[in-house]
Amino acid sequence: MADDHIRYDILAQEALRGVMRKVLAEVAKTGLPGNHHFFITFVTDAPGVRISSRLRERYPDQMTIVIQYQYWDLKVTDAGFEIGLSFSDVPEKLEIPFSAVRGFYDPSVSFELEFDVKPEADAANESVQSLPEAKPAEEQAKEPKSKAPAAKKSKADKKDGDDEEEAPGKGAEVVSLDSFRKK
Repeated sequence: MADDHIRYDILAQEALRGVMRKVLAEVAKTGLPGNHHFFITFVTDAPGVRISSRLRERYPDQMTIVIQYQYWDLKVTDAGFEIGLSFSDVPEKLEIPFSAVRGFYDPSVSFELEFDVKPEADAANESVQSLPEAKPAEEQAKEPKSKAPAAKKSKADKKDGDDEEEAPGKGAEVVSLDSFRKK
């Protein structure tokens, strides 16, 4: 087989990440249209990922977030996005570089993107950062509850209105996005 000096594989990954970037940027401006919502799976120990130590401990390898009913402060840059979500009624801010995203799925239209994520060994010189811990319960009570989405349960087990997380001590579960496709 001939050597691929152009690296079409890398170019295709970058182009597909651009699709996700454009969709999230539009949602940040105008909100989610119609029934669209997203499952985004990312590698928690990838360079540039910023999540609380509580979430990092619970999901040491990867986690899936749901952007649907309750989220806030979605900001999209060329390199990644940040978003506010609630996990077991605790508000969290997540910063996720697009290079850490492993999967993007919109079940309302059965649209799926899968990405290669650079192994941590390749990024040994880059540091993974943790965000400060979540606010105490007294401060949370003062904040509006109008925007706070469900965290990852298991995509296959997730039901509408189910905001409960996995049992403590369980790591992130790898679930194929094919399990969401309508059969």
